Amino acid sequence: MSGRRSHWHSHRHKRHGLSRSMRAELQFPVSRVDRLLREGLYAQRLSSSTPIFLAGILEYLTANILELASQEARNHHKMRITPEHVQRALVNNQHLSRLFGDNTSPPAEGAPQPGKC
Repeated sequence: MSGRRSHWHSHRHKRHGLSRSMRAELQFPVSRVDRLLREGLYAQRLSSSTPIFLAGILEYLTANILELASQEARNHHKMRITPEHVQRALVNNQHLSRLFGDNTSPPAEGAPQPGKC
């Protein structure tokens, strides 16, 4: 009986750690963003909230781009989002096209091109 009781107590007090992504309710990995910021040597010191904030920004931008790309795919009666849909979504959106700059020039040799797979 005593083995059973101690087993019950050990499970009752056990707490599982939550990742920073789960605590911030983000899908993007906060720990990976933190590691990449530190390895990139962008600054001598980083605030603990910096990777959380940046992961949130990246997640927001990605969700916005995917939403616009899915609308492009629907407009062309397609069920699958292709790189061309993403590119059209970026070009057609005033804010995103300004953010990502002029990407209308042909890519460098050896760079992957949408639709050439």
